Amino acid sequence: MVRNDPAQRLVDLGDFIRQQRSSARMSLRRLSEVAGISNPYLSQIERGLRRPSAEILQQIARGLAISAETLYVRAGILEREDTGDLVEHILGDPKLNAEQRQALIQIYRSFVGNAEARATPESVEVDQA
Repeated sequence: MVRNDPAQRLVDLGDFIRQQRSSARMSLRRLSEVAGISNPYLSQIERGLRRPSAEILQQIARGLAISAETLYVRAGILEREDTGDLVEHILGDPKLNAEQRQALIQIYRSFVGNAEARATPESVEVDQA
């Protein structure tokens, strides 16, 4: 859950990063190496003691193979668009590892892309009936 209180938002962000790291079976040290940030700084982010910049969040996202936008929203840098976007739900699910996320997103986009390409006004009406 994303909160408006800045201090709680940092704690929530840190918890989310820790969950994503755990689901990826990655140690704190390994993520800090992959993301190119110091181990103590990453630890402070995970504990909600530091507010990372957008650049640091992007590096963490890259290291976790998740969307940087997901971290930006959780950090309060971007506003969440309530579009019901399945891709965002997949990226935010702590029970999925990076490979599972990528596979689900590729499958979803292949179906959605094919459905959008085939959609015509007649087929939309038939689908809704």
